[in-house]
Parts: sequence; C-alpha cells; structure tokens
Amino acid sequence: MRGGGDHNGRVPTKKKPQVTAPKKPAAAAAVARRGELLSTAAEVFAEHGYNATTVRRIADEAGMLAGSLYYHFDSKESMLEEILRTFLDELWDGYDAVLGAGLGPRETLEALVTESFREIDRHRAAVAIYQKESKQLAVQERFAFLAESQRRFEKAWLSTLRRGVTARVFRADLDVRLTYRFVRDTVWVAASWYRPGGQHSPEEIARQYLSMVLDGIAVRE
Repeated sequence: MRGGGDHNGRVPTKKKPQVTAPKKPAAAAAVARRGELLSTAAEVFAEHGYNATTVRRIADEAGMLAGSLYYHFDSKESMLEEILRTFLDELWDGYDAVLGAGLGPRETLEALVTESFREIDRHRAAVAIYQKESKQLAVQERFAFLAESQRRFEKAWLSTLRRGVTARVFRADLDVRLTYRFVRDTVWVAASWYRPGGQHSPEEIARQYLSMVLDGIAVRE
C-alpha cells in the first residue's frame, strides 16, 4: 500500500487556517452606535431646545444623513423619551438605594444630594433637558412618566426634611416645602455649568454644597 503523496512523492501539508481579528458582534455594535446617537441628540436638545431641534440637525451633528438616523429611531420624540427614561431610571436606582438604607434624616439628605450630583455628572445634558422641558412635556401622554417621577421626587425630599424636623435634627421653624424647592432648584441648576472631568468631582461639589445648606437648616448646638 502506498503512502498519501502525489505522483512526485511529495507529502501534502495541511493548509494553515487564516487567523483573523475577532469581529465585534453586529448587535453589540448597533447598541454602541445607538448610545452614541442618543448622546449626540441629548447635547443638541440641551443646547437648542426640543422644539427648535430637528432630526436633520441631530443627524448633522452625528455626521450622517437624516434618513440614516431613522434606521435607529422613528422620531425625535422617541430619542428624547429614551434619553429621559434612561436618566430617570438611573436616578431612581440610586435614590431607592438611599431611601431603603435606613439612614437618619441628615445622612439621607446628604446621600440624596450626592446621588443627584453624580447623576449630573453621568447625564448632564439629560438633566438640562429635564430642567427646561419637563413641564411642557409632562402634559403629553408619551411623557406622563415625567410627572410621576416629579411626584416621587417631591415625596422623597419632603419626607426626609419632615423626619429631620421631627427628630430635631433640622430646625423646628423650617418651612420644609420652601426648603425642598430651594434644594431642588439649586442642585439641578448645576447642570447648566457643570462639565464632567472638570476640576471638582461630583462628590466634592456635593460636599461643598452640603456644608452651605446644612449649616442653614441644622439645629445649632
């Protein structure tokens, strides 16, 4: 019996498989691209306002044709909804963890403020949109979740302040609703000037802010 060579007696060698760089799964690439487009859209909405922003403007900023943007989203409304839902879902994940931690009222207030500044760091543009647009958007059925989130937000802060007054951690003469409005507005307005990666971390900004606020509402020893 002859060996497995050709008619010249050469033994064939196995062809080495070609090594190619692993390709990024198409689904993962699509998710990444979607995130990039939402980030771009958020910046455009925050800078120019929702009503003044067109799909074409977002597409221009993203470096693509307007028609190509419709491959990922069916409208600018769907983009805005996803931007705001993502921000609020993350915000409430953090808030719920704080509120369920069994902290005292002062510690809860400190943690809520810190979590708020962290969200500004993660979603600065979304916070700016929420601040400017939520009131007019909330009357639309598609954006009814904004009003519900606002009610939850108010309840969390007011109950924390009232607990502090009852526990004599905060001043007895404190107007909790006025204090809530002051804290709410002064925290979230930071989205208009804060830039991620700046000189101060969100935790440092929260610490400085709290040192000013708590000195005003805490019971003096």
